[in-house]
Amino acid sequence: MKRTFATVSLAMLTAFGLAACGGGNGGGGTTTPAGGGETTAGAGGETTGGEGGEGGLAEAELTMLAASYSDNTTTLWQEVIDAFEADNPGVTIELEIQSWENINDVIRTKVQSNQAPDILSIDAFSGYVEDELLYSADEILSEETIADFQDGFIQNATMDGKQYGFPLIASARALFVNDAILEEAGASVPTTWDELHEAAQLIVDNTDAYGYGMPLGNEEAQAELGIWIFSGGGGYGSDSEITVDSAENLAAVEFMKKMIDDGLTQPNAGATQRTPMQDAFIQGEYGMVVGLPPMMGWIEERNPDLEYSIVDIPTVDGSQATLGVADHLMAFKNDGDKGAQIGAFLDFFYQADNYVKFVDTEGFLPVTKSGAEGTTLDQFAPFTELLPFAQFYPSTNPAWSATQAEIQSQIGTISTGANPADVLAGIQSVADNS
Repeated sequence: MKRTFATVSLAMLTAFGLAACGGGNGGGGTTTPAGGGETTAGAGGETTGGEGGEGGLAEAELTMLAASYSDNTTTLWQEVIDAFEADNPGVTIELEIQSWENINDVIRTKVQSNQAPDILSIDAFSGYVEDELLYSADEILSEETIADFQDGFIQNATMDGKQYGFPLIASARALFVNDAILEEAGASVPTTWDELHEAAQLIVDNTDAYGYGMPLGNEEAQAELGIWIFSGGGGYGSDSEITVDSAENLAAVEFMKKMIDDGLTQPNAGATQRTPMQDAFIQGEYGMVVGLPPMMGWIEERNPDLEYSIVDIPTVDGSQATLGVADHLMAFKNDGDKGAQIGAFLDFFYQADNYVKFVDTEGFLPVTKSGAEGTTLDQFAPFTELLPFAQFYPSTNPAWSATQAEIQSQIGTISTGANPADVLAGIQSVADNS
C-alpha cells in the first residue's frame, strides 16, 4: 500500500479540541442483553459508588445505547460490560447497538417517551444539557478519570463551565485515492476543487469507476457537507451562533452540485450512505473518497491488495483543511439514583487496558493521556498532520442537534434538482428557530 507516514508526537493531540463526529461501519439495530460469555477485556481496578454488593455498589439495572463503528463494536462493549459485572454483582447493563444511520432517530424517540438510556455513546450532547437531562463529569466520574482526558477534548465537552460529554474517540478526515484507477485514467492527485473535478472527469471518461464518492444520505451528510464548506473557507458557526447560509458555504454547495450534475459522483448521491460507499471504494468502485482512520483497517481486512494513497482533502485554493471529529459518552439522570453505578462503569471503561483495546481495535485516536501512552499513532500520521487545520461541529451550541438533523434530511436534495441557496436558507431557518 502506498501511503505517506511520519512520526507524530503524542503531544500534538493535546493541542486541538475535537468536537463531535458521526462514525460507523456495520452495526444497526441489535440489542444485546447483559450476560455471560468469555471476556478478554482487561479487568481489575476498584469501583466506586454506593453501598451494597461485593464491589461496593448497590444493585442496579442500567441501559446503554451505543453507536456502531464496526463489526467489532458490540463485542468490545460487551466484553467491558461482562468484566464490570463480574466485579460488581448486582449491577447489570443491557446494551443496545444502533447504526449511525438510525441512532439519532432512536435516541430522540427514547428521550421523548421518557425512556432515555442511562449511558449513551453518540456525538452531540448539547441539547440534553439544555434540557437538564445529563450528569456532569464531576457528579459521577472519579477525579482520576477526569484528569486523564486530554485537555483539548475537555474544552469541547464543556458547557456553562461544566463537562457533560465524556470524550470517547477522536479522528480527522483525509482523501483516500485508488492509485491504480488514477493511473489508468491518466489523472493526478488533486489539491484543489478544480483539480478534483478534472481528475474525476478523467476517471469517469477512462475507467469503469466513479470519480468521487459523495455520500449525502442521512447517515452522515453533515460530515460530507462540512468537508466541503470547511475546504471552501466557510463553516458551521460557533457555540453562540449557527451559520449555515453564508456566501462561502453557498459556493461550496454549488460546486458539490456541479460535481453531481456533471456525472462525476455516484448516481443518486442524496441517498448514498457513507458506510456502503466506503465498502465500494475498498472493492475498487471509486477513484476517490473522503475517509477516516478505521478505513485503513477495513482495507487490510477486505482487500489487502488495494493500492491506495491517503492525501490532503482538496480545497478551493489548495490550502489545508479537514473535519475534526470526536464522539462522546454521556449519562442521563433517569428515575432513581444510578449515578454511582454509571460512574463506576465509566471509570472502569476508561482504565488504560480496557480503553486502549477499544480504541485500537476500532482504529481511532485516543482521547485520554494514558491511552495515548498505550497506543501507536504512527499509522495515523496522514490524519494527525491535518489536525492543526481542522474545523469542528459547533456541538456545544444547543441549536446544533436540530441543525444537524435538518442537514441530514435536506442537503441530499441538491442531487435531485433542489436549489443550493434554497436548501441552505431552509437549514438556517431551522437553526435560527431551535
